[in-house]
Amino acid sequence: MKILDGRELAGFIKERQAAEVRQLRSEGLLPELVIIRDSDNPVIVKYVHLKQAYGEDIGVAVSDVFTKDVREAILEANEDASVSGIIVQLPLSDTAQTDEVVSLINPSKDVDGLAQGVLDLEFVKHGGAGQTNNTFDSATATAVNWLLTGYDISLSDKKIALVGRGRLVGAPLYRMFVNSGFDVSVFGHDSDLEVLRDFDVVISATGVPGLIKSAMIKPGTVLVDAGTASEGGKLVGDVSPEVLKRTDLAAVTPPTGGVGPLTVAALFDNALRAARG
Repeated sequence: MKILDGRELAGFIKERQAAEVRQLRSEGLLPELVIIRDSDNPVIVKYVHLKQAYGEDIGVAVSDVFTKDVREAILEANEDASVSGIIVQLPLSDTAQTDEVVSLINPSKDVDGLAQGVLDLEFVKHGGAGQTNNTFDSATATAVNWLLTGYDISLSDKKIALVGRGRLVGAPLYRMFVNSGFDVSVFGHDSDLEVLRDFDVVISATGVPGLIKSAMIKPGTVLVDAGTASEGGKLVGDVSPEVLKRTDLAAVTPPTGGVGPLTVAALFDNALRAARG
């Protein structure tokens, strides 16, 4: 059974990015990322600190803007020529405002692909119809693709199930897979998930702790947990711990260090592209 360790892959990517930043700086280009948030939730703060640490490692300045006026902060960052990338750290305090808020980000600075994610939701609703052009893809969806590719997992002959239709993972992955001609079905967290036993690859990103039970997953499955939630002060995923004890799966992400490290790496890849303009 393969353990899909994103930390190992992210390490190689980080080395390449550090060299790229040195080249950018030699050309007079100084990548700068701004993270905007309206919450001091410890989990959100932890995510921000992880990105700041990564940026420091490769030489990218990362500013943390904590404000109750996220809209104004986005508009200011849009106009600031020194800012190459903007992230709104989700969730917002008022989640109902998310689509409106992220749509304010200049597409050339939307390095987390949040506005693209809004378009991807429409793509899912209309069964793959419509345009979803944007400068950057979702960092998390890109990370899942990198993880599977990095461990030589082909999807061309597999039945793929996506659990979760969200803007950050499920919707953009569905669009990517459909456009690649893969056999993919999408489910909500409230769907009858016993049907997952009919699939060869299961990717879950709902943020519902322990949603994916062992009985839902057949032997030989490739299982990717891209969901995150806070439970008892800890970060937990969608996959129940009992599933991770199994040895009859083809491949599985570990409890920590699977998709997450590659998501940060993908975000900074987008940021470096944005710095080049």
